[in-house]
Amino acid sequence: MNPLIDDGSTPRALLALEDGSVFEGLSCGAAGETFGEVVFNTSMVGYQEIVSDPSYAGQIVTLTYPQVGNYGVCEEVMQSPELYLRGLVVRDMCRTPNNWTSTGSLPELLGNHGVVAIEGVDTRALTLTIRDKGAMRAAISTVDLDPESLVARVRASERISEHNFVPDVSRKEIVTLPAQGERRFRVVAFDCGVKQGILDGLTSRGCEVTVVPWDTPAEKVLEMDPDGVFFSNGPGDPEQVGPTAAAARAIIGKKPVFGICLGNQLISIAAGSEIEKLPYGHHGGNEPVMNLLTGKVEITAQNHNYGLVFKTMGELVPELSGGVTEHFDDMREWSRRGIAPVVMTKELGRVRLTHVNLNDGTPEGIKILDAPTFSVQYHPEACPGPHDSAYLFEAFCRLMEGKEDYLAIDVREGRRF
Repeated sequence: MNPLIDDGSTPRALLALEDGSVFEGLSCGAAGETFGEVVFNTSMVGYQEIVSDPSYAGQIVTLTYPQVGNYGVCEEVMQSPELYLRGLVVRDMCRTPNNWTSTGSLPELLGNHGVVAIEGVDTRALTLTIRDKGAMRAAISTVDLDPESLVARVRASERISEHNFVPDVSRKEIVTLPAQGERRFRVVAFDCGVKQGILDGLTSRGCEVTVVPWDTPAEKVLEMDPDGVFFSNGPGDPEQVGPTAAAARAIIGKKPVFGICLGNQLISIAAGSEIEKLPYGHHGGNEPVMNLLTGKVEITAQNHNYGLVFKTMGELVPELSGGVTEHFDDMREWSRRGIAPVVMTKELGRVRLTHVNLNDGTPEGIKILDAPTFSVQYHPEACPGPHDSAYLFEAFCRLMEGKEDYLAIDVREGRRF
């Protein structure tokens, strides 16, 4: 909130959390009020890609970078035609952007899509609160400015795990996107809230992509006889997305499969994994992840609150896990030892841990050894974020070609080891 431009005419807004924390500020989006789960995103740029990411459905997003909106917005970088996040929290919103590509301001975009937003909030204090107490229910209101009233209403609101957000963001009809250049493969992509950048990542590698609704039966997909099947990112609790998990279970072993984010969680469920809700999730473009197969570290873009629990999949296979017989609680021990461990699952046979988060030791990727399937917990398309993980699209192509070492690619140059 810039005091030099606040003439007192901007509507006041209130942000309230279920722990009783209250933050006052100014409205910088649509008027009204909204309820959702508050999280924070640590990206320094890419605010338009963030607010148009369907994976944020049901959530109020706090941007930790202090000034937001400087370079405006433009249609070309939208990740979805609609905005599905519940609300936006920033420290200082720029209302007069200056960039040759800009066709409008971020407050205008939010207002046009009915997204309630607040500026002037101490986002450092808010982020520390979320880190200390975890993601929690919250509300932004320009209507109810009574702190006690708004906190009470937040505590009575629906939890994010109580609703399946995937039907809200998925396409309702099947659409086919042509390959860029010569067609190499035909891929069916389950749309659980897929970002445009991910579809571009597939088509730019020569994949013709048929995008299907989230609840499309496996039988219908197999009748299309694609070269591979992709399970996309998406919002909310994966335990709510039963039809897509069932489709993944039926397709694995019959076609090459690649999944990211929610897709990774659904593939993990198919492999018998339990899913946990992380305290405050991973949201941002600076998460370090080690590829245990190559030893390379990728700086990744992530957006999720849930993840698989690797040790719940099954017992370690010692001869494929460096002789180790007991699971580690912190997956970073595998990165320190330079081992990509393997477990034996009841559902899908041998599953290898391929990627580990170096910030908190959570699992970030798996590879099914007895079926042509792999998945990661992060977003390789870099919208927004670094390009370190773009090699995963080529890895999927190598998998569809039948290459055994499809993941053994230099993360920086896309070269095979």
